[in-house]
Amino acid sequence: MAHHFHAVVWIDHNQARIFHFNVDEADRTVVRDHIVRDLHSREKRTGHRIEDNKPFFEDVARAIADAGAILIVGPAQEKDFFAKFLAEKHPAIRAHVEGVESADHPTDGELLDHARRFVKAADRMRPQT
Repeated sequence: MAHHFHAVVWIDHNQARIFHFNVDEADRTVVRDHIVRDLHSREKRTGHRIEDNKPFFEDVARAIADAGAILIVGPAQEKDFFAKFLAEKHPAIRAHVEGVESADHPTDGELLDHARRFVKAADRMRPQT
């Protein structure tokens, strides 16, 4: 895999599709959550869904650790749980996250197009070196 500065992660409760990319090319990785969870199980005291996705999130964090700019997208709350996990457990990676956005279930091409537009705008905001 060639080294690319940018990465986009589309994540839900089952899998993460990760693209390391530049303007011309992209490398795709899929990380699956191999633990079967009952998404409708509730904690008896709080009524909130259990957010224990640590092994899955660790695998995804390892896959994006070398990226210089990261966009996290996905449906529902999993993207937010992952961003919070990065802030708590991997602040060095979280520092490279430039956005967390909602996206239902885009195709790989739609996801890459969106990510390229996003980073193009973000790159304009970076200081010139």
